[in-house]
Parts: sequence; C-alpha cells; structure tokens
Amino acid sequence: MTENTHTAAVRDALTPDQLAFLAAAGGAAPSLHNSQPWRFRATGDRRALLVLRDPSRAVPATDPTGRALHVSVGAAVLNLRVAAAALGVEAQLHLLPDPQQLDLLARLDFARPEPDAGPLPDAELYPAVAERHTSRQPFANRDVPEQLVGELMAAADHEGVVLAMLEEYETRRVLALTADAERRTAADAAREAEARSWVRLEAPATDGIPAEALGPLDHDAHVPVRSFTGHPPTSVPRSAHFEALPQLATFTTAHDDRSAWVRTGMALERVWLLATAHGLRASVLHQAVEWPDTRWQLRDPETGPGYVQIILRLGYGPAGAATPRRPVAEILQLS
Repeated sequence: MTENTHTAAVRDALTPDQLAFLAAAGGAAPSLHNSQPWRFRATGDRRALLVLRDPSRAVPATDPTGRALHVSVGAAVLNLRVAAAALGVEAQLHLLPDPQQLDLLARLDFARPEPDAGPLPDAELYPAVAERHTSRQPFANRDVPEQLVGELMAAADHEGVVLAMLEEYETRRVLALTADAERRTAADAAREAEARSWVRLEAPATDGIPAEALGPLDHDAHVPVRSFTGHPPTSVPRSAHFEALPQLATFTTAHDDRSAWVRTGMALERVWLLATAHGLRASVLHQAVEWPDTRWQLRDPETGPGYVQIILRLGYGPAGAATPRRPVAEILQLS
C-alpha cells in the first residue's frame, strides 16, 4: 500500500494513547506457542511505527529458520493496520524497509484519508481482533458456505497469498502428513521440551498457553491436535470426539523468503478476523510445516510449484479461551 492522491500525511503526531491502542491490537495477534515475538517502536515524530521481530522470543527447536516467527509478526502487522483504520488513519506498509536491519520487518507510515473518502474498509474488522482466539475444541459437522469461502480466499489474495479450501482427498492426505509430523515431534526430546516450556498451568502469565486453551485430543484420532504436554499428554482435558472430516485451508506462496513469510502472517490474520466476524472458529495445524520433508509433501502437485506456509482448520464450534498477552509497555517503545 503506497500513498496516493486520496491520502495525506498525518499532520499531527499520534498521541501515546493512540500508539498504545495500536500496540494492543498488534499484540493480540496469533503466534507459535503464543510466544509473541514482536516489538513496536514509534518514530521520533510519532507519524510512523516500526515493527520489529524479537529474537529473544524465538522457538528455535520447532522453528529453526524463523519462518513461523516472521508469520507471527506479519499477523501483528495486519492487526496494526486494522486498528489504524479504526482510528480513521491509513497505515501505509513498507515491508522489510532496510536490508541492513534484519530485525526490522515492517514500517507503517500513517496518513489521513481525504474527508470525502469514506470509512476505511479494514475498520470493520477491528471488533474481531479481541474476539479472535484459537479454538482447539471439536467443531460441528457443518460446511462453511461457498460465499464465505470465496470471501476468505479473496482476503488472502489481498495480501498476495493463495488460500485453498481442501477437498476430501487432499484433506485426508494433509491430515496423514500432520499425524506423521506429530509422531516425529513426539520422538524429538528438544521439541517436546520446548513445547512444554510454553505451557502456563498456573496464572498469572503474559505469554504461552494456559491450561484452558490447550483443548482435548481427538478420541478417534481424526484430527492430529498438537500435544503440548508430552506423549502421553498430562494435565489436559479428556479426549473428545472431533469432526470426522475437518475443513482445512492451506496458505501458499510462490516464494519462500522473508517477505513471503510476513505476507503469509498478514493473510492468515485477515482471513482469521473475517472468519471470526462470521462466527467461524479456527486453529492452526502447524506440525507438518515444521519438518522439511512433510512440508514439501504438502504441496498439491496439480496446482504447480508453491510453498505451503500454514494449514488452518476452520469450523463452527465453541470459541477458544483467551490467552495471556504481554503488557503494552513491554512491546511498545515511544521515541
């Protein structure tokens, strides 16, 4: 998004309260293990916001390349754009603006629309920022309407990412790859220990996954939900009967670089917010993209080359539990 004749630079600096409003929305984004690997820094004139990765919050055993970290920060960027729209401000995105600063993943310059431009379209997504939660609960055997599927695909395309809703054969193939990846993770002591380190069984916490957000495992093993507390799992709800054939969507990019990863995060969050606004729940099946060979096999050979970045499970069911968030004062720096 670049400045055009319909916008003008913000004349007045954003106030600390406005910047805190933006940072709170950015900090509500999804992230691997709820690690929240982002920082936000206002520029000296407070007319722009720098979005940085926080390497100290990486998940290196599970995400050695930092791909998932970039996806997480991309989701935060989308939330910042949505929150800016709710303030009546357009956020002009500059992705990876300085190759010499690897931690700097995005810059958002704020601009005011012309008075007759009408409301900013992203503003309607803002209420979903607080409502969006990962739901690791069973979903109903109810299809997502075709019209909504089209809207979700268009939302991903808006960020340059291809979303595909999988048919039955592809769904079963992806589930098998996910189950295989989960079994391999169970045999990897470092990954098992890392996942457990992000579980927060005692309150209060500002990150990680509380017990109420873990969800049950699938009694019939149709849906290979991640076990965060080991194999066999401990301190989690009893198993439950999940949907027989979950509705899965893949996010695919033409390239597999840092820009594609951040764009995937923006697409994921745009789709997730839109889904939330329509009463859909979602959870990420991330296991198969964590192993290079199973991730390669996720590609649909009929659609040509591409890189699957995320698998999202969608459906109608109970809302997921809220997860803890870092205080704004920890993630926002005012120059």
